[in-house]
Amino acid sequence: MVRVAFGSERRAIHGEESLHTVEPIRWTAEGVVLLDQRRLPGEVIYHTYTDYRELARAIKDMVIRGAPAIGVAAAMGVALGVQRSKAKTLEELRAEFVLICETLAKTRPTAVDLFWAIKRFQRRFQELSLAAANDGGAGLARIRTALVEEAQKVHQERREADERIGRLGAELMPRSGRVMTQCNAGALATGGIGTALGVIRMAVEGGYRIEVLVPETRPYLQGARLTAWELHQDHIPLTLITDNMVGHFLKTGGVAAVVVGADRIAGNGDTANKIGTYGIAVLARENKVPFYVAAPISTLDLSISSGEQIPIEERSEEEVHHLAGVRISPQVRAAHPAFDVTPARFITAIITERGVARPPYEESLAALAAHS
Repeated sequence: MVRVAFGSERRAIHGEESLHTVEPIRWTAEGVVLLDQRRLPGEVIYHTYTDYRELARAIKDMVIRGAPAIGVAAAMGVALGVQRSKAKTLEELRAEFVLICETLAKTRPTAVDLFWAIKRFQRRFQELSLAAANDGGAGLARIRTALVEEAQKVHQERREADERIGRLGAELMPRSGRVMTQCNAGALATGGIGTALGVIRMAVEGGYRIEVLVPETRPYLQGARLTAWELHQDHIPLTLITDNMVGHFLKTGGVAAVVVGADRIAGNGDTANKIGTYGIAVLARENKVPFYVAAPISTLDLSISSGEQIPIEERSEEEVHHLAGVRISPQVRAAHPAFDVTPARFITAIITERGVARPPYEESLAALAAHS
């Protein structure tokens, strides 16, 4: 039995919850509804957020995570803040809008989709402000309505991008055999069908006979808790492994491909993803296993030339000291970089909704980014 809380209501669902009916984020008249991913797989709990500051805290605390989903959450957070604002004039709303964007921008430093969404809303707000400058209260109402519509548009675009990435990536997957992934780049991380898992889903729907190897992804266990849960819900065969088994299986386990998501991709193709990805990429190259990155165009950051410029989020030591709430170490110093950077030379191809980029990435990524 899975327990579900929607707002203040709690109800019981008998049997397994279908992944197709469980969304990580959605806009409602009551507020922004998030699936609490910290509680999975044991409980399916939804929270409704009516204040952008609470939503920002939810992003920081990983109630929702995954770069594309964080971008959607940021979009909805901006829209929520503006919609619930008590500003009476355009000047008051503009000042509050700046604060809303600053608050959301401080939540997760590595996922570039967060900043992509904020910049998109800053441009949209400026357009709307110019049109509403002399319209008083009616102009403010139009801004509020338009930003809610923009947030919903961002969410729909993410869904459509996932499906295109899935179709393109499926063509690169083996007709049968094992595929390895890392962390969670599924529906929970995007709000659609997922990027890396979207590729796998599309391949399976196309008749491919694929088994997925899922590393646990310590210390937050996104692989064990989230990816394994998603695949199990969709009846896709999987084997859960510990992180230190990766090399063994890439050498002896018949792995035909690795496909992962991304939180930020530099102009040269260097890619930041969940900690442990770099090691998998190196081991994949050693064992002649193709290594693919699946991510939307919004994850590209062409303002930086290499992965050395990608900020790496450092999370709490307590997440290393504890496992499922139980301390597993003495009182010693712990390090917790949440991401690492895979150099482009280890990446076979980068799959986006606009096409598949291959080396040299400086040229292929720039061409995809420029394509409308």
